[in-house]
Amino acid sequence: MLPRILIFWLSAILTTTTVQAQSWPERPVRIVVSQAAGSTPDIICRILADKLSAAFGQQFFVENRPGGANIVGAQAAAKSPPDGYTFFFATAAALASNPHTFKTLPYDPLRDFAPVSMIAKGPFFILANPALKASSLKEVIARDKADPGKMAIATEGSRNFTGILAGWLNRKAGTKLVEVPYTTITNGVQDAITGRVQLISLPITSAAPFIASGELTPLAVSSLKPMPKFESIPPIAETLPGVELVGWFVLVAPAGTPEAIAQRVNQEMNKILNDPAMRERLVELGFFSDGGETVAATGKFIKEQYEIWKEVVRDIGLEPQ
Repeated sequence: MLPRILIFWLSAILTTTTVQAQSWPERPVRIVVSQAAGSTPDIICRILADKLSAAFGQQFFVENRPGGANIVGAQAAAKSPPDGYTFFFATAAALASNPHTFKTLPYDPLRDFAPVSMIAKGPFFILANPALKASSLKEVIARDKADPGKMAIATEGSRNFTGILAGWLNRKAGTKLVEVPYTTITNGVQDAITGRVQLISLPITSAAPFIASGELTPLAVSSLKPMPKFESIPPIAETLPGVELVGWFVLVAPAGTPEAIAQRVNQEMNKILNDPAMRERLVELGFFSDGGETVAATGKFIKEQYEIWKEVVRDIGLEPQ
């Protein structure tokens, strides 16, 4: 049995923490965004910050800390006091891919952060030039296997999301699509439209105008389920079971942030994300939400994504820098 003094001490700590969580927030709350103002993550975070401000009656404000492939912002958030007044609007890069594409990081994505809320996922499309006359990813794979290396796919480079997706697609499908990196992806789009390359990987918002105009034909989406408003485009996983690679945003806090505060934010965030108008806005920005997850489910998701990216980076032979 525990000594009475220890029981009293533990009880006092729990009581104090609960009281602090109930009175929180007593001053403005900062949300660190590791991208520049005006970027999609920044836009989404500012919408959510405004809604959280209204829900809690206290200002939630965005602090942009861009640079270093999300590392600058992630480090700033990780080193902040775990008092409930700093959160991090974290990306897949910050928590899942960076640990495997960089030799060292000034933060540990699993140890230095506590999960709070799942926000949204942003899949990518695989698209083809209409002259290719391919109606599915399965058909492209079959053609390449019959005549390897004759088709090329435009990407933003082997270390960027679209390049990693193309590399993993080649690995999983056993294809030899030629990966053509573009410093400026708009040049890649033009080459895909004119037929200089046959395929391209693009985020939803970039692809949508060219799908609507018929200049590019969508073959597959990188999420496990179809993207809202693009339900006719099948997941890559229908052709290659288990293949999913999406961008995503989660809200996390410095490790040690009171669980009760995380739970309160999670509950309010889920209410916000269940609002049909909010879901519609996310789709307009190229993302979708399932309406939010629990704190525990968010933590599980982050750990699973960490392992998935570990597998992806290993499979495509991408060396950490």
